[in-house]
Amino acid sequence: MTPKPLVIITPFNESQIQPVIYCAKENGMQIRVRSGGHDLEGLSYTSEEPFVILDLVNLREINVDVDKKTVWIQAGARLGELYYRIAEKSRTLGFPAGVCPTVGAGGHISGGGYGVLLRKYGLAADNVIDARIIDVNGRILDRKSMGEDLFWAIRGGGGTSFGVVLAWKLQLVDVPEKVTVFTIARTVEQNATNIVHRWQYIAHKLDEDLAVRVYIRRVNSSQDGKRTIQVSFQSLFLGSVDRLLPLMQRSFPELGLQREDCTEMSWIESTLYIYELPVEPLDVLLNRTQANIQYLKVKADYVQKPISKNGLEGIWKRFFEEEAEEALLVFVPYGGRMDEISESAIPFPHRAGNLYQIDYYVYWDEEEASERYLNWIRRLYSYMAPYVTKFPRAAYVNYRDLDIGVNNKGNTSYAQASIWGLKYFKNNFNKLVNVKTKVDPSNFFRNEQSIPPLYSRWTKNGK
Repeated sequence: MTPKPLVIITPFNESQIQPVIYCAKENGMQIRVRSGGHDLEGLSYTSEEPFVILDLVNLREINVDVDKKTVWIQAGARLGELYYRIAEKSRTLGFPAGVCPTVGAGGHISGGGYGVLLRKYGLAADNVIDARIIDVNGRILDRKSMGEDLFWAIRGGGGTSFGVVLAWKLQLVDVPEKVTVFTIARTVEQNATNIVHRWQYIAHKLDEDLAVRVYIRRVNSSQDGKRTIQVSFQSLFLGSVDRLLPLMQRSFPELGLQREDCTEMSWIESTLYIYELPVEPLDVLLNRTQANIQYLKVKADYVQKPISKNGLEGIWKRFFEEEAEEALLVFVPYGGRMDEISESAIPFPHRAGNLYQIDYYVYWDEEEASERYLNWIRRLYSYMAPYVTKFPRAAYVNYRDLDIGVNNKGNTSYAQASIWGLKYFKNNFNKLVNVKTKVDPSNFFRNEQSIPPLYSRWTKNGK
């Protein structure tokens, strides 16, 4: 990969993008589209071929219509800005998108996009009702003019394979004036293994107003000089403490939730709480500056049968290795609305039958240590193989992982792309290929994990 684009273009309006496409096609250059810059393999700002960055940072308009419960949001706006603008207009409307407020709307929603409301309302992409995109011919298309096949493809299939997503029209969702949050931490010495084991059997069956996520990390022990594994159970409940407590006592008494563990707050405050920020001031959500993370590798998995206690203890063992100092596992419960939506409703296929999603993170500071930390997360991922989905071992396109396969440089073959494509999209991959073949047969919009057209080779001028 080369980190050096030939030029970075930051358009101030949508019409300024069309000449960029014409020029790049004429001169045989790739376009990398960046909305928030959160592509976890850097594909929105690096390439192995000559390229330009189309940075949508200035396209960040957000128009909320409270009466119709909709919002138009340009691709360069961040999720925190979206949440803030919704809350400016209403205390009882929200949107089911991601936890990190600096993630860009363009890429997040085009890959599916999930957050703590997914058990109630599904993915961000499940709640898209219109869009605007610039295609390979420079045409600005909305849902009607692009057609239902392309509209289907960009809602979870990764928008950059098909054009430049300009904006989304979203269906807002109802939230109560007060929600309830809690975070309870338990170490392995405090029975964390048994509680996580039990969580696997009930988290996907809980009331859809309740999501209880699991965070696993290594921490200092209460014993001097010792380390231990801490499991944090973090929750958002769309209701009052009075309604939550009996529900938890009935469904998950092992956690031992007490009234003093719970806090009632507005939904907009909860977006900060879930991201582990102070709930005031709210305008922190307007901060577009990302946290300064030197190096990061992320992977994802899906679990359909509970992991045994021995299996969980094997995870703990690997978290005592040196490279796990800044590592994190997150278990994201499914069920609820996610069980009700068809695998083929949008390209994101991971629906009924999945108990939860696992997100793996490892962070480090020095470039020379990269191989060591990458090897650690790959060893953990390999260890998890018996406990997760198989044939294919499913993955999540927004947690892009080049370890699972990449396209051939310069010419994307169907066979090569299907190695990673079936993991992200399962049976939806073939439909994505068919859509790509119709809208971008010359494969102008491409990267190391872009959807390929059938039987095509890109050439200068797209001919």
